[in-house]
Amino acid sequence: MTAQPPDPDPANTPDLESGGGVQPGSTPPDSAQTSGLSEHEPRTSWSFPPTGIATMVVIGVIVAVFAAIAILLILDIAGVFD
Repeated sequence: MTAQPPDPDPANTPDLESGGGVQPGSTPPDSAQTSGLSEHEPRTSWSFPPTGIATMVVIGVIVAVFAAIAILLILDIAGVFD
């Protein structure tokens, strides 16, 4: 069995005038008119933005300060500084 073509037979299409036009108010037959994208998409950048790098550095500094304070408190509780 062969596959049917996607476009209907013009001889059997209702409201189709000679020359391929349609009468006002009629809907043309449903068929694919284009394929793919109409315009190329812009290439995405794979680099990390400078604000992202600055945010990571600030978060790293904050985590380091909290870790240092936690270690100093634990050592103080253990009596290392007495």
